[in-house]
Amino acid sequence: MLKGILRAVSVMACTLVVSTTSAQPQPSLDNTQPWSIRMVESEMVRFPQAWQIDWDKTPQWDYVHGLNLLAITEVYNDTKDERLFNYVEGYYDMLVNDDGSIKTYDINKFNIDMVNPGKVLFFLYEETGNAKYKKAADLLRSQLTAHPRTPQGGFWHKKRYPNQMWLDGLYMGAPFYAQYIVQYGDMSELDDVFLQFELIEENLYDTQTGLPRHGWDASKAQKWADQETGLSAHHWSRSLGWYAMAMVDVLDVVPSQHPKTAWLTERFHRFIDATLAYQHSSGAWYQITDLGDRKENYLEASGTAMLAYAIAKGVNLKLLPVDYRQHAEKAFAGIIDNMISVDPQTNVISLEKVCAVAGLGGNPYRDGSFNYYMSEPIRANDAKGVGPFILAAHYLNK
Repeated sequence: MLKGILRAVSVMACTLVVSTTSAQPQPSLDNTQPWSIRMVESEMVRFPQAWQIDWDKTPQWDYVHGLNLLAITEVYNDTKDERLFNYVEGYYDMLVNDDGSIKTYDINKFNIDMVNPGKVLFFLYEETGNAKYKKAADLLRSQLTAHPRTPQGGFWHKKRYPNQMWLDGLYMGAPFYAQYIVQYGDMSELDDVFLQFELIEENLYDTQTGLPRHGWDASKAQKWADQETGLSAHHWSRSLGWYAMAMVDVLDVVPSQHPKTAWLTERFHRFIDATLAYQHSSGAWYQITDLGDRKENYLEASGTAMLAYAIAKGVNLKLLPVDYRQHAEKAFAGIIDNMISVDPQTNVISLEKVCAVAGLGGNPYRDGSFNYYMSEPIRANDAKGVGPFILAAHYLNK
């Protein structure tokens, strides 16, 4: 709370100083800055207000904003650049009401994706002392209490995707859940966080590749699900990236002495080793991870950035041997060499070759086939690539 009071005083002083000029100084776009800062500033040019991230037309509570703004808070924590803080808080202040309710958020949809923006609420509450951010975190925590589960206890990906666990969902829910428990909850509840990973490890792995598939239908009712295993057909590199980030971010939060921390650390190390078997000579990973010999397949930016971040942070946290940093550096170099473009007039950088979206089921129906993953559009600066790029650059600059 004292930190919040001091920040309020500091912001008031800054407001007095800049009121006659500009309340939001423009990004410098200095091409000598680290890649993390260059991408943050390029995003601020593309999207002057954070709610516009990913070309949104109206403000909405969404997981991609949480992903990118969490990355920006990491950069802010190092730089203490107030522009970055104001950019992040502008989004949350707009959407979080004083009573902790969240505009556009509907708890009754039980969408695990919508928990993800809650990760930044811990940072904002600590920085500002504004109780509405803690109340909003409480609201998201209450979703997890009532969230529907598989018979074994795994969170459904969404209410409209019954009995399904996707790798994506581990990133969306588990790090928030773990941090809430560590900061405000009952530590015995951490067993439930670890359970989510235990179910992935038990049910989603392909023994031939040593990697988990994108999704699993516990009921085996979906057309995309194998009738014997319930698994989807392929390894999608972004889903592997979501899972890698979930693992490393949870391990960053949970106590090292927890009985299951060592288990998750070992599984994280084994998972990274399995992904490295499919890393391309350029450093990147293919859209469909293990089918690089298929001519339609392509090297994809978001999965590569996510894995680069997870490895770099894993080394930083001493979860991986120090020599694994070279794998993250190779991945990041692959992005810079093949997936980054620079506007020569403005120095704005863009991340190319990002799969816009991929999922399972729904309407129109996504069958999880190879051709399906190849059919989804590729676009530049998709938020699901930009946020992990910032995070990878940030941890490789430490």
